[in-house]
Amino acid sequence: MNVNKHFTKLISEIGEENNLKITEISSLSGGDINNVFLVDTEASGKRVIKINLAEKYPGMFEAEKEGLQALAAPKVIDVPEAIATGQVDEESYLLLEYKAPGRETQDFWEKFGAQMAALHKNTSDTFGFGIDNYIGSLPQYNTKCSSASEFYITQRLEPQFKMARDSKYELGNIRAFLNKVPKLIPEEPPALIHGDLWNGNYLVNIDGLPCLIDPATAYAPREMDLAMMKLFGGFNDRLFNIYNEKFPLEEGFEDRIKLWQLYYLLVHLNLFGSGYLNSVTGIIKRYL
Repeated sequence: MNVNKHFTKLISEIGEENNLKITEISSLSGGDINNVFLVDTEASGKRVIKINLAEKYPGMFEAEKEGLQALAAPKVIDVPEAIATGQVDEESYLLLEYKAPGRETQDFWEKFGAQMAALHKNTSDTFGFGIDNYIGSLPQYNTKCSSASEFYITQRLEPQFKMARDSKYELGNIRAFLNKVPKLIPEEPPALIHGDLWNGNYLVNIDGLPCLIDPATAYAPREMDLAMMKLFGGFNDRLFNIYNEKFPLEEGFEDRIKLWQLYYLLVHLNLFGSGYLNSVTGIIKRYL
């Protein structure tokens, strides 16, 4: 795909800023928020560069870099290295390691499940994260909280409920629903989670193993990742079976899946509109 003159010039400047002599540029699919490019360099091989408007998404790439670094630190699952962030004129960028694609190993799903269990065993003294970040193009808050229910209510549900109400969506008796949430959530320690793990946010690396991309990282209830993985499908049951062998889930997880999916459906409601309203209100009624 041809790259227009604006991005060609911009990427050349990003290359200079990072001591990379760029020899070739091609576009990658990057969703609605970012322009994403694969670049070839003279001495460092391939790199990925993500670009967006700094004023529109302040701090997005710095937060993504911190999230990737947190996921990489335990060395239990593959994550691209976040090499650098910066700004050229009005545009922010994130420079990433390029992960060449491969084919799934025969035991890909078992390894994925074991690696997710190992990731989730990484914990923290509190729920939250050192920095607020984004889920899609929406801000995601990570103020430290002492309990799973406090974190889920104040840092996840309430900001999305407010946004939905500001858009005039009728959601029902939110206060009564939120009063019930603490009784529904098990008090497990915080887990290091990806935070937005639908089937477009992992790839198969050159070794045939999973590699996580585009995180919305936090120390949060681990069931959030698993519920998101079940929301739109694309993950084999073998993953969940091995996960539960390696890190058994608290009793009643199946009954809580919709509760966790509510957050992600609220995000979709606030991003994409009323097509998600019935799903949101249905979950609220279910737990009332």
